[in-house]
Amino acid sequence: MGSIFVLFFFFWTSICSATSGDLGLKLEAKKLVRDLNLFPDVNLNIASSAANSSSRGKIVENPLNFRNLISDDDDVSVEDFGHYAGYYPIQHSHAAKMFYFFFESRNHKEDDPVVIWLTGGPGCSSELALFYENGPFKIKDDLSLTWNHYGWDKVSNLLYVDQPTGTGFSYSTDLRDIRHNEKGVSNDLYDFLQAFFAEHPQYAKNDFFITGESYAGHYIPALASRIHQGNQANEGIHINLKGLAIGNGLTNPAIQYKAYPDYALEMGLITKVTHALLGKVLVPACELAIKLCGTDGKVACLSANVACNLIFSDILLHAGGVNYYDIRKKCEGSLCYDFSNMEKFLNQESVRDSLGVGKIRFVSCSTEVYMAMLVDWMRNLEVGIPILLEDGIDLLVYAGEYDLICNWLGNSRWVHAMKWSGQKEFVASPDVPFVVNGSEAGILKSYGPLSFLKVHDAGHMVPMDQPKAALDMLKKWTRGTLAESIVGEEKLVADM
Repeated sequence: MGSIFVLFFFFWTSICSATSGDLGLKLEAKKLVRDLNLFPDVNLNIASSAANSSSRGKIVENPLNFRNLISDDDDVSVEDFGHYAGYYPIQHSHAAKMFYFFFESRNHKEDDPVVIWLTGGPGCSSELALFYENGPFKIKDDLSLTWNHYGWDKVSNLLYVDQPTGTGFSYSTDLRDIRHNEKGVSNDLYDFLQAFFAEHPQYAKNDFFITGESYAGHYIPALASRIHQGNQANEGIHINLKGLAIGNGLTNPAIQYKAYPDYALEMGLITKVTHALLGKVLVPACELAIKLCGTDGKVACLSANVACNLIFSDILLHAGGVNYYDIRKKCEGSLCYDFSNMEKFLNQESVRDSLGVGKIRFVSCSTEVYMAMLVDWMRNLEVGIPILLEDGIDLLVYAGEYDLICNWLGNSRWVHAMKWSGQKEFVASPDVPFVVNGSEAGILKSYGPLSFLKVHDAGHMVPMDQPKAALDMLKKWTRGTLAESIVGEEKLVADM
């Protein structure tokens, strides 16, 4: 134990040294951004008061008309659909304005659910998902757009929000609007949704689902709890919350960081000797640091971030340049993924004019927002989920099997360990194939409102790697049919 406390003292003193600690964290943030081949011109959207003229207190929304949209389907035209972009001046802020995209369902069905997508980071724009994962369009190399045949707008009315403030096109004229915890983030999103449904009252009665990935494993439970609280207190417009889906998320760090060495060993990234050393030194140090962080710690939570990420860093050192978003691939330089066309596309003057963002520059991933949220990183957001399950709100946790950074094993473990009235039954439930068009696309476990899905042949970004399976997953889950295969198998066993 003595070595653990020596290590922890080192972590603590390194964080308490403002100059070296801040520099190290900022470099880490910049590396994460550059690993996605993103090079934002600015690190944070703090703009002058004249940058955008949207009035305070009301959504300012524009119909979208992308001039360089190229359709490869003669039966589909952008004019056939309701596509919008807008700003909402956040009610309980100093001067923050939240940017969003809204795409009406391609089905034109009045009762299609409303689905909001939140990208993680923290500090990365939801446009990453819009253009590379599950939005209506894909960006081509010539910076034109083409239809995404597996866009989630095929089965839902789809919202993408740039949050927290400073991310994407969202901005403020006041640094006090930069958020540091889930209370601030979820309150801003709740204010936005109230304004959105006031602007679009025809959708307020529809089923509402919260989705996202990565650090949205924090955002999603926090927003769900805030909506549930607002509904129970009869605040404003009732939001018909039906479920939350977390993709390759970070939700319960204590369990998920402890799973890193086990996943890395199972996937052949480290040796048994390295696994044993991690288990004796770095994992116990991480567990201790998270305990000290608790729910209200600040400096202690920064210290826990450093302590726990040493586990991840050590694995990467031994793994030899692996892409930690998809371990089947090598990460050479900054080319783990190439999302640079998104920045080029959205920063074009013609596109900014179409979006109505004025002089605001697009910030793909904000290192300043990332650093501001570091005190939130090691907090456990699973604690608010059981009450949602007990009230019949569905939870789907899904994860691509080849992601290291938010791997399926750590996600499976926190889901299984979560205490709620159906825990024993969920744990005892069978693993069954998740079948898409006659082929096994994953392994599913489900009981009552809780489902866990391990997705085959996918990394961190499931809708990008397995778009057909991801769309099928969303369709079945939002319609309550995801677990039908499990019911069928249980019936077959009972008949036998």
